[in-house]
Amino acid sequence: MTFEHKNPKLQELISSLKKQSIDHKTGVWKRVALELERPTRHHRVVNLTKVEKYANENDVVVIPGKLLSGGELTKKVTIIVYNYSDKVVEKTNGKAHILSIEEGLKKYPNAKDIKIIG
Repeated sequence: MTFEHKNPKLQELISSLKKQSIDHKTGVWKRVALELERPTRHHRVVNLTKVEKYANENDVVVIPGKLLSGGELTKKVTIIVYNYSDKVVEKTNGKAHILSIEEGLKKYPNAKDIKIIG
């Protein structure tokens, strides 16, 4: 079942993710697209604690939802995220490189070694 969003920017992002998954034969971007197609109230919400727990040093992780500032992050990671709170940038102290999903699509088109967290 496909949920039709009223947000045209989100709809465009979902289309780009699906196209990228077909072009590069990768399931990660398709999975992210499917997650973002769900109603907003069902989007994933992840704290820094969860990233700290499941990501290894220098990992690239995707959060198809919102990243919140709860907890601490001590590892150097790249986080590709749909949305995040302003305090996240402060709390990561340069440990995390935070990218939007659009930026992540350009930088990691084949999604090699990317983990989904949430």
